[in-house]
Amino acid sequence: MTSRPVLSKERLLGRLWQVMRISGGNVQVAHADFYRENGYVVADELIPGGEILPLLQEALALFRGRADIRGVSPGDPGESEETTLDRYLALHYPHKVSGIIHDFIRHPAIVRVLQSIIGPNVKCMQTQFFVKGPGNRGQGWHQDEYFVPTRDRSLCGVWVALDDADVENGGLWVIPGSHRSGVLWQMGPNRDPRISGPTQSSYGFPHSEEDAVPVNVRKGSVIFFNGYLLHRSLDNTTRDRFRRALVVHAMSAESLLPWGCSGRLELKEDMRDIVMVCGEDPYAYKGTEDILEPHLRGETPGEYRKAAESRTGK
Repeated sequence: MTSRPVLSKERLLGRLWQVMRISGGNVQVAHADFYRENGYVVADELIPGGEILPLLQEALALFRGRADIRGVSPGDPGESEETTLDRYLALHYPHKVSGIIHDFIRHPAIVRVLQSIIGPNVKCMQTQFFVKGPGNRGQGWHQDEYFVPTRDRSLCGVWVALDDADVENGGLWVIPGSHRSGVLWQMGPNRDPRISGPTQSSYGFPHSEEDAVPVNVRKGSVIFFNGYLLHRSLDNTTRDRFRRALVVHAMSAESLLPWGCSGRLELKEDMRDIVMVCGEDPYAYKGTEDILEPHLRGETPGEYRKAAESRTGK
């Protein structure tokens, strides 16, 4: 196993200048230009604390069995929030069973940024709620368009920090500018010892560890990043700090979405289980579908298909 250099706090702080931040949700042309050049931009504390709490409460209710989600157990009556959350790593498509999360997709502050970096018409196809409690594993270098392919390279991850996120509790790292080549790099077994558990990692790209930048953010901040940008997170090495985040994946409504949900669905030319974030849908004449089912991270595509077939009787 190849060892990785351990960066000192001084070297990490020296890299933070490479992170451009939007203050007060005031999006300027320079922010959109930075996003296009570097593949990401940060909106500091874009979501007020009073709007973060309902998201945390909603997620906790889902993880305690309020909705019908495979693998979620109600737990013992009276158990602590930490005990409940410690059983899970991530929940995919929570917007399918939560009106609060569904409505959050269209948050006006998020819409303003998305329109500046994508365009006037934006749709969403995926949400994810990450728990990442103390000691929980990270995820190797990857590009989101490897999993969710658009036709025009417009995919944008909207990473909403529900806790303060930093290097210690497994915050995001990015390689600025790594999206510009337009190449989706191969993936294979992770070999970084700072990331435990079964995970894949991109490899073969012309960047080194020296190019990686940690994106430390406060609760309520939002990281917007391009679908071709290489990004990762390391293990949460703290004893008592969660790193919860709600992630929304959005794209240009003009693009088709040839996506089979990583093998969970039949591949179509244009998957139509979408939520319009803003603007108009050029393909509204096709209608929309209701085919995605919320599931826990760790459920294989085969398990997903088998459960879906048992529900529909197919």
